[in-house]
Amino acid sequence: MARKASLSGFPEWLPQERLVELHVLDVLRRSFELHGFSNIETRAVETVGQLLRKGEIDKEVYALSRLQAEEGEAAGKEDPNSLALHFDLTVPFARYVVENAGHLSFPFRRYQIQKVWRGERPQEGRAREFTQADIDVVGDGALPFRYDVELALVIAEALGALPIPEFQIRVNNRKLAEGFYRGIGLEDTAGVLRSIDKLEKIGAARVAELLQEELGATAEQAAAALKLASIRSGDTSFVEQVRALGVTNDLLEEGLGELAEVISEASRRAPGRVLADLSIARGLDYYTGTVYETVLVGHEALGSICSGGRYDALASKGSRTFPGVGLSIGVTRLVMRILSQEFAQASRSVPTAVLMTLATDDSWSAAQDTASQLRSRGISVEVAPKAEKFGKQIKYADRRGIPFVWFTAEDGTHEVKDIRSGEQVPADPELWTPPAEDLVVTVAPAQG
Repeated sequence: MARKASLSGFPEWLPQERLVELHVLDVLRRSFELHGFSNIETRAVETVGQLLRKGEIDKEVYALSRLQAEEGEAAGKEDPNSLALHFDLTVPFARYVVENAGHLSFPFRRYQIQKVWRGERPQEGRAREFTQADIDVVGDGALPFRYDVELALVIAEALGALPIPEFQIRVNNRKLAEGFYRGIGLEDTAGVLRSIDKLEKIGAARVAELLQEELGATAEQAAAALKLASIRSGDTSFVEQVRALGVTNDLLEEGLGELAEVISEASRRAPGRVLADLSIARGLDYYTGTVYETVLVGHEALGSICSGGRYDALASKGSRTFPGVGLSIGVTRLVMRILSQEFAQASRSVPTAVLMTLATDDSWSAAQDTASQLRSRGISVEVAPKAEKFGKQIKYADRRGIPFVWFTAEDGTHEVKDIRSGEQVPADPELWTPPAEDLVVTVAPAQG
């Protein structure tokens, strides 16, 4: 992880690091499918108009243009039909739902694991090209609130299966926040949310100043907004804490009820992993209800590793709307931290379990036959490219991290050697199988 990249912000893993990333992806894929989510993949590019229609993040979007563009072809936000790389998977997914609504069964449960591109300043946890893993449930016209509860539980289960430290899924509800702000007389609720979203970065004092300078809040209104943001609870006790602030509003009550439903079920099924945090705002404008952010305990400075929320108006087609709720895991951010902190390591650096040695160069074809027998039973095998002293071939296997070396005698009998222990035993190509832990590469918590 300390090696210098030739192009900053575009990580490339070594083979053993890639094995850790593949393990993370496999765990997430398996978790999502166990909960009935179908996989899709969308194109890498969208029109600029599509990407920028919800939320202003144009400074981070990579526009595309041909090196020899014809006269009149434009790139950038001046031309909404020009192309750009997607910066997340939610906006492309909304477009996908609208275009394919006639072919989908609703509520549509989808997971999507793809690369995205964002023009950020590279640092650990932030890259310009990175992988996200998203799950969403989208309805046609309406979507029961219970999916907001379910997605928190799915993510808690998926993250719990990864080789990472303890984590907390922090949940809030925009209805609760917006209702509260209106109840204290702040009508620019989106502006207040944007200011509150900066709380961890700039601190309460500076947020109070922004609320007064930019939104015209009084000192009392700013103090009330910050008092709301200070409430955190692992159970539904936050409801009474909010009501104790003395603000009444119908939207506030609706949000309180929804958030209480999420926390009540999560505290029972994933105790300690999901909590109400009324400072969570989420910067994107399309969220309308539940919002989630997830941090690794002890690694909060890394930022959110999984975030998302409810969106009721991101996707629409005429009078038809497709409300949804979704969460996105920052896979690359997670893998960076797993590798830099050595939370986990691969059991070996190559998939190969067996090296087939050669006694003579003429035995190469016969060795391939034996290798095919092993491969037909799911055992990964390499055949040595040429006959050398067996000691040299064994050293090659050791250098590559291959645990077993196979020998074929002139009389056609076979033996296999575990080069870690030195044990060498007779072997039948039709029956021999390595121990389960050596059959495939595994990823486990690092020792020490």
